[in-house]
Amino acid sequence: MGMIASKLQLVQSRIKQACLKVDRLPDEVTLLAVSKTFDADAVREAFSAGQRRFGENYVQEAVEKITALADLRPQLEWHMIGPLQSNKTRVVAEHFDWVHTIDRLKIAQRLSEQRSPHLPPLQVCLQVNTSGEASKSGVAPAQAVALARAIAQLPHLHLRGVMALPAASADAPTQHQALREVRAVFEAVSQEMRHEGLVLDTLSMGMSADLEAAIEQGSTMVRIGAAIFGARGPRALDGA
Repeated sequence: MGMIASKLQLVQSRIKQACLKVDRLPDEVTLLAVSKTFDADAVREAFSAGQRRFGENYVQEAVEKITALADLRPQLEWHMIGPLQSNKTRVVAEHFDWVHTIDRLKIAQRLSEQRSPHLPPLQVCLQVNTSGEASKSGVAPAQAVALARAIAQLPHLHLRGVMALPAASADAPTQHQALREVRAVFEAVSQEMRHEGLVLDTLSMGMSADLEAAIEQGSTMVRIGAAIFGARGPRALDGA
């Protein structure tokens, strides 16, 4: 068994144990392998070990990988999880299956307009910034419901839920508090959307360091990079 395959097994075991601790079923949590800065061969190795969903932060790097792995395209699900600039929306609308980082209506409108009607709707999450960090993207919690309502009206997008990057902490109580704040926004947005006939099913939070806490706080999708692929390699800046 290769290194990536064995690390995937370890992560899947962590997910299972975290779910058991809070009486959740392991299949309630989707594992998104964050392959940013790792090459197409690493993705192919993870694919061979059974992984199908991959998260990317940088548009140009991602598209190069998606192209290099064209033979696997029908079986792969590509998620954009990095900040998205207006000038990159067309490329993302053409190549990705999911976008987690919508934090303003302009980006959502461009993605909807630029998504081919021949493709399935782009699955999207609203990124919220519950920590108020200036360095983080995301809509403020108070504006989340209004933005969700507007996104839900766009024809080529399907709003699935909420994503967040809480402030990093090695302290478990601090992790839980930050994640609870995200869950509260998700629940508020979900309740409003339910009134409009839309059921949200995705709470995208949790990374290698706080996977367990995120699952305990209700995450349905964890974004794991280092625990699968190892330490990040260098990358060329592409402005995304």
